[in-house]
Amino acid sequence: MSTPVPNVAASRRSPGALAERHPGIAASAGVFFAALLAFVAIGAALPVLPAYVRGPLGASDLAVGIVVGAFAITAVVCRPLAGRQADRHGRRVVLIAGALAMALGGALYLLSGSVPSLVAARLVVGAGEGAVYTAGATWAVDLAPEDRRGLALGLFGLAVWGGLSLGPVAGELLRANVGYDAVWALTAALPLAGAAIAARLPEPARASVLGAPAPFAFFPRSARRPGIALALANIGYAALAGFVVLHLHARGIGGGATVFTAFAVAVFASRLILSRVPDRAGARRTATAAGLLEALGLTIIALAMSLPVALAGAVVVGVGFSMLFPSLALMVVGDVGDDRRGSALGAFTAFFDIGVGLGGPLAGATASLAGYPAVFFLAAAAALCAAALVATRPHGRRRPSSRSRDRGALRANP
Repeated sequence: MSTPVPNVAASRRSPGALAERHPGIAASAGVFFAALLAFVAIGAALPVLPAYVRGPLGASDLAVGIVVGAFAITAVVCRPLAGRQADRHGRRVVLIAGALAMALGGALYLLSGSVPSLVAARLVVGAGEGAVYTAGATWAVDLAPEDRRGLALGLFGLAVWGGLSLGPVAGELLRANVGYDAVWALTAALPLAGAAIAARLPEPARASVLGAPAPFAFFPRSARRPGIALALANIGYAALAGFVVLHLHARGIGGGATVFTAFAVAVFASRLILSRVPDRAGARRTATAAGLLEALGLTIIALAMSLPVALAGAVVVGVGFSMLFPSLALMVVGDVGDDRRGSALGAFTAFFDIGVGLGGPLAGATASLAGYPAVFFLAAAAALCAAALVATRPHGRRRPSSRSRDRGALRANP
């Protein structure tokens, strides 16, 4: 009796074949899309919330600022806490919990009939986003080979930028053609879909750690220097988002909104084209160069007397800004063992929100006191400080032992 010959071509086309042959690639793609759906939900609410507060709720501009900014409060607090839980209980459970919290926040949008209730919804969404990003980024690093962790962090960041780019378009279209409730329903449904995807993904095995777990530090040492550099660099982001249009308008230059678009496109394209640079050139060297590029681009914008010059400056800023985050994150990952990776990344990413939260008011005060060009000179100086901060390794810092690094090679098959 002859033995049947398997149809190799058919097996390769069958559902699940990719996951069976390349479980790490399939899991990484799943983590990416789960996070992308969550951030599309966040982006969808961004252009709709101000109109909702000023329109149906009939509240003031101050209320708009409170509602929009409330998100960052719980995001900052929950990122380190989520990282700690991801280290103790696994990445998947934290990502799912965060996505479910975001879905609950979307449902609370539907029920909100006042500014306080809307603020409560934003606080819930912020807590969920902190958990989703921290667990997702850590999970992406876990799945990547050690020499491609910078690539993994850069590509995972595209889920954030992709969601924040696609979400506002979807949200505004739904609001204009269907209504506010349709937007809120979308912000609840998309994180639920992300949680469903995450629930089916394989997670790398976590090696048991002998002895008592390390004491929890809200901002562990490994995250402080890269985190402060990230916060300083984010002053440039706040300057661009809040003042580039006003700066160019004051000089009689139209099309200021296209400058921010050029920045966003440069960030996205750089993440795709230059994602291997931190792994190949080194995280510290890349972060230093990225900070210098950002400072150069911001100086060009400050001095720009025409739209093409401002666009060129925005592209330079975008390239630097794009490379800075994964390089700094790779520095954090390289200074901790696998059992503390989530806590360190959670604390590090909290500095992103801190930088934006402090950078906006600082840029506004600078504009009031010294004019719009001073805003971009200040942001350039902050970017230079970020580059100087990461240019040298602090004394007494030791890399994690080879035993802890080797634990990252463990993988669990589904």
